[in-house]
Amino acid sequence: MPGPELATPAPPIDHRSPGACLACASRLVGLCAPLHPDLLEQVARQSTRGRITSGDTIFHQGDPAREIVSVVDGAVRLVRLLPDGRRAAIGFRFAGDLIGFTAGREHAFSAEAMTDATICRLDRRHLEQFLHRHPVIEARMLDLCMRELAATQDHLLVLGRFSAEERVAAFLVSLAEAQKVRRRSEVMLDLPATRADLGDLLGLTLETVSRVFSAFRRRGLIRLHGIARVELLAPDRLHRLAHAEGSDAGA
Repeated sequence: MPGPELATPAPPIDHRSPGACLACASRLVGLCAPLHPDLLEQVARQSTRGRITSGDTIFHQGDPAREIVSVVDGAVRLVRLLPDGRRAAIGFRFAGDLIGFTAGREHAFSAEAMTDATICRLDRRHLEQFLHRHPVIEARMLDLCMRELAATQDHLLVLGRFSAEERVAAFLVSLAEAQKVRRRSEVMLDLPATRADLGDLLGLTLETVSRVFSAFRRRGLIRLHGIARVELLAPDRLHRLAHAEGSDAGA
């Protein structure tokens, strides 16, 4: 069955305004990272940029995959609707990440804003033309796809072999690494996802995620700042736990 209508995008912002693309996180970690200014301007002219609100759907599972979306700022949740009607979070994406690029003609999952966000939309046909004409973009897209595959393989390993504490530690370490490459603090982490979202992603119940956070706090591994910020007090110990190198010494 076709999905619901696409969410109406916010009014586009002219990417050719001074600094609009230069300040985008895609220049650090995304598709536009290797582009020289002339090529960046060409890509910008073919794209539209707009704001969305927390809870908005960027595209639905089953929608035609006509656009590629780059997250400029904010956080996005990828959700898969199962045949029995259940929903499962299958990934989180942050500033600079690319979503919606697929080998199929339809989206295999939905993308929803977890926070207010800015997104950049690029027509799929235009992007495919750029890939054919400019090897630097094609090489960058291949690199991003390989990284996505490696991250998926790591996630399957976490789900299949790791304990609950190891899964949560692995998520926190991966979030710290994601913030580091975006030139943000790798110790004070912004956590836009709810405990239920984390449970979906990590194959745990909400109660188990909450218990693990409480245990980490008691053992001095983390400090909680409300529900949306986590401070890593012992990154090395969390790293060992995240890589299944034995139980934390404070357990």
